[in-house]
Amino acid sequence: MAVSQLCLDGCEFGGGAELLFDGVKKHQVTLPGQEEPWNIRNLLVWIKKNLLRERPDLFIQGDSVRPGILVLINDADWELLGELDYQLQDQDSVLFISTLHGG
Repeated sequence: MAVSQLCLDGCEFGGGAELLFDGVKKHQVTLPGQEEPWNIRNLLVWIKKNLLRERPDLFIQGDSVRPGILVLINDADWELLGELDYQLQDQDSVLFISTLHGG
């Protein structure tokens, strides 16, 4: 049985990460229904296919975000919530902040 679609309150990018997403900081995201519940790992694949516009190597490394990108879910560090395995809920807010700065 398929899970119904999931609407996030927002998928935001900051600290320079927004430059990889056409300079758009906040995206309204509705994830399609699928067999498995949505988690951050699935969300990253979806983001790479649907939102990321350039230089995926600056955002994704393997199946996770690059080191130096802080991930907050509903204003809490994702490390406290299970990181990639965190199961997304309707109206969650996910924020990606790059802490890397060129020089």
